[in-house]
Amino acid sequence: MRTIFKTVLAVFVSISSSSLFAQHKDFTQFVNPYIGSAGHGHVFVGANVPNGAVQLGPSQISQTWDKFNGWDWCSGYNYKSEEILGFTHTHLSGTGIGDLNDILILPANGKQHIQQAPFNKMNEGYGSKISKQNESVSPGYYKVLLEDYNILAELTSSERVGYHKYTFNKKDNPHLVIDLSFKMNWDKPTETYLKLVNDSTIVGYRFSTGWANDQKVYFAIKSNTKFKKVDFYNDSTAVLGYHVAKGQNIKAILAIDPTNPVELKVGLSPVSTKNALENIATEIPYWDFETAKNKAKEKWNDVLGKIDFKADDNTKTIFYTAFYHSYFAPTIFSDVNGDYMGTDKQVYNDKQHQNYTVFSLWDTYRALHPLMTILEDKKSKDFVSSMLKIYQQQGKLPVWHLWANETNTMVGLPAIPVIADAILKGIIDENEIELAYEAIKSTAMGHDNGLKYVRDLKHIPIEHMDHESVAWALEYAIADFGAYQAAKFLGKTTDAEYFEKRYKLYEQYFDQEMGHFVGRHENGNFRRPFDPLMAKHRANDYCEGNAWQYTWLVPQDVHGLISLFGGDKQFLKKLDEFIALPEHLDDASPDISGMIGQYAQGNEPNHHVPYLYAYAGEQWKGAALVHKAMTKYYTNEPAGLCGNDDAGQMSAWYVFSSMGIYPANPMDGKYIFGSPLMEEASIQLPNGKTFHIKVKNYGKNNIYVNKATLNGKNHSNTYITHNDILNGGELIFEMSAKPNKKFGANKTFRP
Repeated sequence: MRTIFKTVLAVFVSISSSSLFAQHKDFTQFVNPYIGSAGHGHVFVGANVPNGAVQLGPSQISQTWDKFNGWDWCSGYNYKSEEILGFTHTHLSGTGIGDLNDILILPANGKQHIQQAPFNKMNEGYGSKISKQNESVSPGYYKVLLEDYNILAELTSSERVGYHKYTFNKKDNPHLVIDLSFKMNWDKPTETYLKLVNDSTIVGYRFSTGWANDQKVYFAIKSNTKFKKVDFYNDSTAVLGYHVAKGQNIKAILAIDPTNPVELKVGLSPVSTKNALENIATEIPYWDFETAKNKAKEKWNDVLGKIDFKADDNTKTIFYTAFYHSYFAPTIFSDVNGDYMGTDKQVYNDKQHQNYTVFSLWDTYRALHPLMTILEDKKSKDFVSSMLKIYQQQGKLPVWHLWANETNTMVGLPAIPVIADAILKGIIDENEIELAYEAIKSTAMGHDNGLKYVRDLKHIPIEHMDHESVAWALEYAIADFGAYQAAKFLGKTTDAEYFEKRYKLYEQYFDQEMGHFVGRHENGNFRRPFDPLMAKHRANDYCEGNAWQYTWLVPQDVHGLISLFGGDKQFLKKLDEFIALPEHLDDASPDISGMIGQYAQGNEPNHHVPYLYAYAGEQWKGAALVHKAMTKYYTNEPAGLCGNDDAGQMSAWYVFSSMGIYPANPMDGKYIFGSPLMEEASIQLPNGKTFHIKVKNYGKNNIYVNKATLNGKNHSNTYITHNDILNGGELIFEMSAKPNKKFGANKTFRP
């Protein structure tokens, strides 16, 4: 009996230790937050938690606007900068338009400045030089030495609260600068306000216009040390009176005692200063920076641990950094009590769903949202619910939603694929299904941007839309496939028949003579002259692309596209030609980047292209292309992204692709095989099951799938389904350095 007891105890201890190890595994050590912070990646660098409203980090001087320089500070930070003006609480990550960088705070000493320093003249205003050897960042934590002041700044955060810790090594006239007039990129303040509540609390708001036309952010600042003196300013003019200041450019200088490290908790709210204070009291009620920092790290490990990815250290770092960036947006946009600001600028309350904003949908409908449907069913429900609220408040589904503002940025109706996919996958509350379909149909039946022609099953004439008509039309067709799928799923037969015709309208733009989608006149004639390589921004029929890059934008009906070319052979020949073209563009948008031939990995309309080969029976060619894109354009360097990260879409593409699968059509529940980069990946599913992907013959030269098995059985299909993943189990890729051209060649086994 003792022997049995000892054996059972040993097994129990072994299992417990194993579980404990998995539970406490530190995935954050494999994240390099600097990836994408140089060049055109535009990623946020600072302290945040997954999908947090607060993204607390440095804001730098946006350098001159010659060519790309100013553009490369869309997030407020670029790796090559060697100065910091202050720390702001909201940022965008990976976008091509800049905004936010709200509520600037800077610890300082010596001479007091209320105007920011100009570029390369740090002694003429507030701000400090920094050096990379004195800066570090990890998930949930940022640290830097402000060299001009000899102040060590440390930052962490919760969802709605930014936590600052400043250690003053130099104590000459120590003070804090608060600048509500601080602006970056397109943003500028319209009304700002500060109120001294007591000797350690300040509240206020900042209203502004920019990319978000009418942004409102309320805040509260609590300090662990008393303010010895507070001076308010409107721009450079002192504001008489001690407690309140209101104007367009309100600032404050707070004299403090730096005997001990100065700590600040800054709560944000889209609704009120009262709610901002409640957010602080609820999320970080204590004064303990290390505890807050460790909790932020735990939150990152919770999400990063959803995929246990095993590969060489370099690939592992690129993977986990991409995974990390996939959780920067959408961001929380409500208070702990459920209050949020609607697009109609009314205050609402929802305790059932978390409300979100920062929906970069033209980018993220392709991979980021499908990734979340696997990993985050609750968040995915909340994303959809947030979009439905936006629909109710503004009369259409969001296009690019930013802090209670519709920016109407980019083309098409990109919320429809996300919501349709949620309906098909059952990731939506039952009581919202009819509202979801109503939102899809109502939005699809609009009139703007050529929709009035689409409604009548006609092409959009270039007389009506002198540029981007093809881009709009192709994106509409993708959204219309979502409407078709949702209608069919819900038994709305008449609607399904109508939207089936609409999602095939792409055929009307196919110019057989040129072999491309081309804009058409009202009389039906195709645009002439025509140059398929011309990519001049806002001067052709495409958005951030050319005819070659838009030739493949039919993920909803790839076999229909193949038929337009006359069959598999001609389609594959055209794809091969596309990849072999010169990597050259004249006077093109900088978004068109990461070139392999004319394939542009750096821009979303091409993200599904490597996987099209599988539809025509040559999966091995897609494997070679996707492997080249992953290894050439995703690196463990600050310039390790070939384009804007686009609120996580570029990163989500890599997360999928490095595991060997990708949702080429984000609305049919199929994940097409590519070329896995890892030895093994274990996906922890919300239903408690695990889906394993294992790679036999793992090696840098073994880029081709020789064969696959699913749950121990030979798997001849060149794809798996969403249900295959959710059911748990094991997919095994057997890799080879030489292509198995028979794998997926038979039409029976193609997606």
